[in-house]
Amino acid sequence: MGRVQDKVAIVTGGASGVGRADCLLLAREGAKVVVTDIDEKNGQAVAKEIGDNAIFVKHDIGSEPSWENVVRVTKEKFGGLDILVNNAGILAIGTIEDTSLELWQKVQRVNAEGYFLGCKHGFAAMKERGGGSIVNMSSIAGIGGSSSFVAYSASKGAVAAMTRSIAAHARFHGLNIRCNSVHPDGIKTPMVFNLQAQSGGKQSQVRMNDPKQVMARFSEPEDIANLVLFLASDESKRIQGAELRIDNGYLMWAD
Repeated sequence: MGRVQDKVAIVTGGASGVGRADCLLLAREGAKVVVTDIDEKNGQAVAKEIGDNAIFVKHDIGSEPSWENVVRVTKEKFGGLDILVNNAGILAIGTIEDTSLELWQKVQRVNAEGYFLGCKHGFAAMKERGGGSIVNMSSIAGIGGSSSFVAYSASKGAVAAMTRSIAAHARFHGLNIRCNSVHPDGIKTPMVFNLQAQSGGKQSQVRMNDPKQVMARFSEPEDIANLVLFLASDESKRIQGAELRIDNGYLMWAD
């Protein structure tokens, strides 16, 4: 207990899935948590579940004024910012042949531009505070690529590259701000299961229903939250600009 005691955290996409797990675990370990999401009902429920050490702020991460509001409210309520978990995102099916420019831009607005805005305004707030930790949720699709998710893969690759750039900037300027990226494979969240249902693909359904495949490929939200907590805490104070896979070795194969 107390691994992030009295630290102040913003968690985007905190209303469900991994974001909810992040919020609950950070709060249990002593953090004051700002839960943000476009889903007002479930976001408020998460903040209520945590209690006095949490608030909910409705948040469109692709909007700079929305980010400015979240950071302002965080400072007013809790005095500053120590931890930013860029977790919110969208997942859309589409290969290079059938992805429209409209879909591409929609995914980049949230997954790439939204994370850029979060890092930009979060970094400034942490600089005022004297330090902090940014955790960016990427994906193994941003490292290895996924043929069925061209826009998503590109957006998560951008997150990984941006993370390294931010980490280098902080290090070279002697700033006590760390920035690392987390790269899961599938996670058992409403977003993933909804996408599986929409796709109607026989192969994907088999993979989701086969216990061995689920155990091998899909993580629980709490598995990701445990890594996020480590990166948010001072336990990881020497980890900077890292790409941490949490995929049970999926990118490796047997000869």
